[in-house]
Amino acid sequence: MGKTFEELSERFRSIRFDEEFDMIVAVANGGIIPAAFLNQRLNVEVQLLRINLRDNCQKPLYDTPKLLSPVYFDVENKSILLVEDRVKTGASLNFAKNLLQKAKLIKTFAVNGNADYFLYNEDCFKFPWIL
Repeated sequence: MGKTFEELSERFRSIRFDEEFDMIVAVANGGIIPAAFLNQRLNVEVQLLRINLRDNCQKPLYDTPKLLSPVYFDVENKSILLVEDRVKTGASLNFAKNLLQKAKLIKTFAVNGNADYFLYNEDCFKFPWIL
């Protein structure tokens, strides 16, 4: 079911985090818009992690996630909020967590799906920003 920007905005405003984060790492491309919303609340550094597994219709492109460009930012001893738009299998988030293993703490966030923090966990979900 589709959500409106108003519904999502209210969820972004009301979510509470148990930790303080030094950095938001968005899994690009899907995590970019959610990371921007979260940055309005948390006001911390935002970095992009270019990983791909699925196409725009959510069909797998590869057997496992692929890193599309090198990790060029330092995560050592930082508390990270790893952001994705949707989590289906967790493969991309697990791949990303492995890439960021020098971080002090990694918590995951998804607009929809199973993560440490999430706004929704629904089978059928349409983002208002998808054209």
